[in-house]
Amino acid sequence: MDHSGHGMTMDLPPFTLARGLEWSTDPFFLLACLAGLALYGWGVARLRRRGDAWPVSRTVSYVIGVLTIVLVMCTKLNDYGMVMFSVHMVQHMVISMLSPILILLGAPVTLALRALPTAGKGRKGARELLLMLLHSRYMRIITHPAFTIPLFIASLYALYFTPLFDFLMGSKTGHIAMMVHFLAVGVVFFWPIIGVDPGPHRPGHLMRMLELFAGMPFHAFFGIALMMASTPMVDTFEHPPASLGIEALSDQSAAGGIAWAFSEIPSVLVLVALLFQWYRSEQRQAKRKDRAADRDGDKELEAYNAYLASLSTREG
Repeated sequence: MDHSGHGMTMDLPPFTLARGLEWSTDPFFLLACLAGLALYGWGVARLRRRGDAWPVSRTVSYVIGVLTIVLVMCTKLNDYGMVMFSVHMVQHMVISMLSPILILLGAPVTLALRALPTAGKGRKGARELLLMLLHSRYMRIITHPAFTIPLFIASLYALYFTPLFDFLMGSKTGHIAMMVHFLAVGVVFFWPIIGVDPGPHRPGHLMRMLELFAGMPFHAFFGIALMMASTPMVDTFEHPPASLGIEALSDQSAAGGIAWAFSEIPSVLVLVALLFQWYRSEQRQAKRKDRAADRDGDKELEAYNAYLASLSTREG
């Protein structure tokens, strides 16, 4: 891969899905994903050996989430994404909105807290450090809606509509840093909303829905702005290689359509997860109330039986 100036100067044949899904390794993301899967697998295995259960649905969700990162970063989609705005936008949407949701539904922090051994008295191991981080002021700030929602919006507008995007796309390191940023922004945005893992902010289900929908319209507007633009908005994709047989403006319009359509997919996914969680928590509360009512009923019955016993003793 030869990076010079803006984007990547390499001839690629016209894009097809089959070509896009061919293997083309990015070592950084491949190693990171393998490490993430290995650590999660170690955590699940440790719980099983101890005789503790871990929901299969969480494992499946986490694995699929990590594989979506492999799909967009370790295939030719990553190569085409350097020269085609539409393919880049697919990468961006998947890694910032789909991968974080699936990974978070896998509850990796909860798994770590349950699997990591506790250090001895007065000592600090990995589990204690993780707990310190979760309760830190830093974590309270970066997971607060007043921080996550503006960050989520700025990651679109401040990046694509300023020279920063072209600067980052000018090097392999810059491109990796941008993709890591997209993933991190998605994680901190959806973490308090999905609410499976423990975190500093635990708003009610209705508040979580409001947080979810606060960021989505800006996403849709961003997509529409790209679709309606009459000139190329980003220098990197202004002159696509002739071998691709595409026109910059129509490719940009396709990128806008992808950004606009994609804002709906995570919304539906998270909404379904939230409604399911809400239903489950209501069921748990109802069961607790029933148990409390049963206990109260038992106490009343005991009191009544004691009263009858006292009457019979008096009569005796």
